[in-house]
Amino acid sequence: MTLELCYLDASDAVEKFKRRELSPVEVLEAQIQRYADIGNDINAYTQRHFERARNEARVAEQAYGRGDARPLEGVITAIKDESYIAGEITTNGSRLLRDNRVDITDPVPERLLNAGAIVHARSATPEFSVAAYTWSDLWGVTRNPWNAAITPGGSSGGSAAALAAGLCTLANGTDMGGSVRIPASMCGLVGLKASYGRIPEIPPYNVDPYVHHGMLTRSVRDMVLLYNLIAGPHPVDLVSQLPKETVAQQPLDLCGVRIGLSLDLGFYPLEADVRANTLAFAERLRAQGAQVEMVELGWDRRCIETAQIHQGAQMGQMLRQKFDRAEYRDQLTSYVRHYFSLSEAATAERILAAHEYAQEMWASLERVFRQCDFLLCPTVCTTQVPADFDYSRDTIAVDGREVDPVKGWFMTYPFNTLSRCPVLSLPSGLADNGVPTGVQLVGRPYADSRVLQLALAVEQGGPPLFRPDSYPLTGC
Repeated sequence: MTLELCYLDASDAVEKFKRRELSPVEVLEAQIQRYADIGNDINAYTQRHFERARNEARVAEQAYGRGDARPLEGVITAIKDESYIAGEITTNGSRLLRDNRVDITDPVPERLLNAGAIVHARSATPEFSVAAYTWSDLWGVTRNPWNAAITPGGSSGGSAAALAAGLCTLANGTDMGGSVRIPASMCGLVGLKASYGRIPEIPPYNVDPYVHHGMLTRSVRDMVLLYNLIAGPHPVDLVSQLPKETVAQQPLDLCGVRIGLSLDLGFYPLEADVRANTLAFAERLRAQGAQVEMVELGWDRRCIETAQIHQGAQMGQMLRQKFDRAEYRDQLTSYVRHYFSLSEAATAERILAAHEYAQEMWASLERVFRQCDFLLCPTVCTTQVPADFDYSRDTIAVDGREVDPVKGWFMTYPFNTLSRCPVLSLPSGLADNGVPTGVQLVGRPYADSRVLQLALAVEQGGPPLFRPDSYPLTGC
């Protein structure tokens, strides 16, 4: 029963708390014990605040007794060690920021805390969140609970690993090129990149349309719960000044829903197990009444170049202004030094070419949306990426074909380029090495509620990945 408490959804936990069948203290203690058992094997956390959390859990227990509990009262939550919480150290995985105590709180953690969530730990990220794996010279290697030799993905890999390992009930993440969806896929979770502007972000990151704050959950209904709490206008974020959208916990009727399926988006190779699981997911949709047909987008590797140029011109430039100095170089990870060198390619001419190709990408997707309500495609191309992979020195092949080591093995960043389209990553099965695979459900611009309600229907139509007979092991 202790392990089952570790994997209790937030929605279930809150209902049990309200009925006084369970206390937040019990869930927290179960997850602290789980950490004692496997935490060092996974290495998902950078900082732990267990004693503070124990005090807060007792306070939450009293709130339920009084009947004035908030929506997430006592729900145990890990916050990425990139997101600011006033008064806490935020390292972003960098030795240069090991003592970086901040005085502001990001909008999403602020709303989670105001809703009663208990932040008991900070989750690991690669340095400056610039990789799709999770290790740093400061905090070491974070491993996938399903197979410890494999990365949990990144950059929100610590959040995903912790959630998949039963070390927390909820976790946040950020997504500039797939940093929520990649680890969601590789850890068997639900990961949301909302439409740009739906979920507020802290300046200056909010002005970059590739950048999104998001959440990771073990169920779609938890994602709907969180979306309704964290989405909506925030005073610090001009981009977030859209009318607030509230999503009903009502599954979409899939009868007659048209879904376009692309296995490669035009140019990605896929491992056979990823392909098979994606096709099986499409069959599940058909069995529920949806019309799923193959579509062609015709994109090519200019998708990679477009994203790299944009990120070099935006995030790369911001980071280089602060940290690309001779006196810092020896303290930076190998991949950050490589990231800085790649960002030098962001010339004015290439930035213009990137914008032009982004318009071509949208024209192709818009044609698909004339015939289809949603697009379905894989999230990652392979689950074979080692936990200590380093794109500055290592190569990677997918289905026997060498691909770009930075961006060639996941299919997420085209939808950061097309940032107004909401995207949800859902589990699609297990690969041959025991690591989960995922698919992306892509919606029309700003149709976040439709994507979430489609996913609710999918969740009702299939067995959950996390079950008492199939909780992931550490592999250690």
